[in-house]
Amino acid sequence: MNPSRRHLALAAGGGLALLAVAPAKAQSADEKAVADAVEMLRQAMISADRAKLEAAAADALTYGHSSGRLENKEQFVAAIVEGRSVFRSINLSEQTIHVSGDVAVVRHLLTAGTSDGARPANVRIGVLLVFQKQGGAWKLLARQAVPRPA
Repeated sequence: MNPSRRHLALAAGGGLALLAVAPAKAQSADEKAVADAVEMLRQAMISADRAKLEAAAADALTYGHSSGRLENKEQFVAAIVEGRSVFRSINLSEQTIHVSGDVAVVRHLLTAGTSDGARPANVRIGVLLVFQKQGGAWKLLARQAVPRPA
């Protein structure tokens, strides 16, 4: 049987319909573990929990703020625990995670209620996080934020 153009078009359209309802790519175990590490970091920043912040960060952490200020692990943890950087809330959206071996790159939009120096503010920044798998756990190795206008 020779298929007509109509049959081919119907077959192609049916194939496209099947593609349209195909499920999105499932998250790998490493991507899930990185997402969990991001969430642990978010919660530790809100609660100002020293032990959790230290556990989340690699010893070689370089933490870049949207203002251009850089901090190492000790400075990052101290600023939050000592109340110089206070996060009343942190919401993450548009998050993507890409894992390559023992390195993961995370991007998201962060909106937060903050209080730096007792001045309440709302921030909206784009964030790039780099995690490295160390001793079986994903640790924050680098972070850079950039301003994102509303």
